[in-house]
Amino acid sequence: MKDLLQELKDLSAKINRPLKLMEVCGTHTVEIFRHGVRSILPSNISLLSGPGCPVCVTSIHDVDAAISIAKRPETVLVTFGDMMRVPGGKQSLMEARSEGADVRVMYSPMDALKLAQQAQQKQVVFFATGFETTSPLIAATVMTAAKQSVRNFSIYSSHKTVPPALKALLDSADVKVDGFVLPGHVSTIIGLKPYQFLVTQYRKPSVVTGFEAKEIILGIVMILRQIAKREAAVENAYPGVVHVDGNPKAVAILDEIFESADAYWRGIGVISGSGLKLRAKYRAFDAETRFQPETTGIAEPELCSCGDILRGVKIPTECPLFGTGCTPDSPVGPCMVSTEGSCAAYYKYGQH
Repeated sequence: MKDLLQELKDLSAKINRPLKLMEVCGTHTVEIFRHGVRSILPSNISLLSGPGCPVCVTSIHDVDAAISIAKRPETVLVTFGDMMRVPGGKQSLMEARSEGADVRVMYSPMDALKLAQQAQQKQVVFFATGFETTSPLIAATVMTAAKQSVRNFSIYSSHKTVPPALKALLDSADVKVDGFVLPGHVSTIIGLKPYQFLVTQYRKPSVVTGFEAKEIILGIVMILRQIAKREAAVENAYPGVVHVDGNPKAVAILDEIFESADAYWRGIGVISGSGLKLRAKYRAFDAETRFQPETTGIAEPELCSCGDILRGVKIPTECPLFGTGCTPDSPVGPCMVSTEGSCAAYYKYGQH
């Protein structure tokens, strides 16, 4: 570790200019704070948090649609725990449940499918959020439901994929990033190849890494090595877990069940091809088609800077609401709700 820190110092001195690196994954954001990585970085290196928190980028429209479905008397809405407090246009799923909506927290979509099989008088809808890490399990659940002809089960897909979001960031004139710390969990599924455009189109050094302090620092050092040599490549600092081709079986299940679609990222906007919708063969399990939920059409809070924070244009302390009008106990934006949200991490670890 000592040698690695010395190399970090030497490389930053050799490069001798300000560098902005983006950690894409929300788990990286939390672990960087927890391990105190920012405190040991040379002064010319800053870390920005990217759009890698699935809760944070789930749109008001999707939250409202889930609430609309949950309020139907014949439905049970199942979701991951982090989604319960995300503000919609007028309320959250937790507030809807307090008013009588049947909203339940489960940690696996397979548990939701079991509930549908046990409670056949109810329509069970899984609010499917997340990136490539969680989407294969949800795809496998839909495949199982189809094979077993479970007619009272469906999903509301708010899935998103990471590579198109990175492309959208780099195409934005106000986003300035010198290199990417790529997500370990997502990369276990998709591998390294989907990131190659970062090099071929944008010449951005990029490294997939793990979540321990030494792994994170190694990833940063590997990026600096590339910058010092004026090179750009997608490298793997997490070889025990991430392979070049990722997990082909998981990718095959995804391709069988889902197809790409445009998706709205909260605070960012519509990103072409960044969402996942059920293919026509499995459209019977699409809750949006089945229930045609109503939404409020309410826009995001004007003073909330969550979108700029997710794009790396601002840090949380530059938001006018941070720590005053927006806290973990009373969140205005989703970046303060999720345990992986940038604002929640800044607040928890004393950056306010």
